[in-house]
Amino acid sequence: MRLSFRQTKYASYIGYVTQAIINNLAPLLFVIFQDEYQISVEKIGLLISVNFGVQIIVDFLAAKYVDRIGYRISVVAAHIFCTVGLIGLGLLPVIFPSAYAGLLTAVIINAIGGGLIEVLISPIVEALPGDEKESAMSMLHSFYCWGHVGVVVFSTVYFNVTGIANWHFLPVIWAVVPLFNTVLFSMVPIKTLVEEGEEIPLRKLFQVKIFWLLFLMMVCSGASEQAMSQWSSYFAEKGLGVSKTMGDLLGPCAFALMMGICRMIYGIRGSKMNLRKTIMSCSALCIISYLLAVFAPHPLLGLLGCAMCGFSVGIMWPGVFSLSAKCYPQGGTAMFAILALAGDLGCSSGPGLVGLLSNMSGELKWGLLSAIIFPILLILSIKLLFFFMRNDDKI
Repeated sequence: MRLSFRQTKYASYIGYVTQAIINNLAPLLFVIFQDEYQISVEKIGLLISVNFGVQIIVDFLAAKYVDRIGYRISVVAAHIFCTVGLIGLGLLPVIFPSAYAGLLTAVIINAIGGGLIEVLISPIVEALPGDEKESAMSMLHSFYCWGHVGVVVFSTVYFNVTGIANWHFLPVIWAVVPLFNTVLFSMVPIKTLVEEGEEIPLRKLFQVKIFWLLFLMMVCSGASEQAMSQWSSYFAEKGLGVSKTMGDLLGPCAFALMMGICRMIYGIRGSKMNLRKTIMSCSALCIISYLLAVFAPHPLLGLLGCAMCGFSVGIMWPGVFSLSAKCYPQGGTAMFAILALAGDLGCSSGPGLVGLLSNMSGELKWGLLSAIIFPILLILSIKLLFFFMRNDDKI
């Protein structure tokens, strides 16, 4: 079968759906883990940190070796890891003597695949023929959101039809998605972002001063997003006192839906928008959203804060990627990999900070409140970046 770059783009979209499954299925099961296996909030927070921590390690290794190994082998391997990890999430807690050890093992396998997907998909799309790279990048990242919505909606329907006791089969069903994409990525044409022999050494990349500001911006983007995303289902059930169905639909599902809408808007109209001002405005909205979620006098207003947060963080990750490509276009795969590492560092530290402070204070809302430091730092970083570059009109 002869496939075109259009199918490559579709495979990339499914890759981000797979990434959404990897990152957002387990959080829907946190309360189940806690009730069925008596796992503490601190240990649940550790599952989040291990997921993104392993992705950080994979990101760093990928920055050094992916160009040598090749995009196709790496991206196919990534989807195989995700397939095995999702099956393991359902089966290993039953097979292993310690359920928590089984969960941890599945999370690690998933994280290896998720880390590779995160490093590879963006440069694969960036290398596709055509213009409007910023819009294409935002459209790509919107599929992470649609995947997140799909995970929440399908999982909610599944629980209501089969019962929560049958949750073990759910991750196995979701494993069909990366399994299908394994086959598709083995067949589609793939271009590389830089020619062989032209890859930038990591040492040279680390010597670029503005790169470290971009790195910090990615940390803040990942932390702002995942601090709310990973805890919204738990927060809705335990903090706001709503049912699991209502909490999942109006918490993480609404979060993902609004994030996807934001990315779709930028994907369609991105070429006419000022990216710097858009990211700063959304960061300010993110601060307001966290405050509303924490201090709202009514549960529905708290859930509205979760949804608003989804819209506010939608532009952050793809926006910083696009800014980086503009500010340092010669960065290539290595830059995308290290930025993905930075994003995963934020994805780990944001929810980890929330879990740690929640455990110390005894209330999740105080942990969530601490997360506003990340959008604040993002605003300051963008201001500093353009102070150094002094070319506001060009980006």
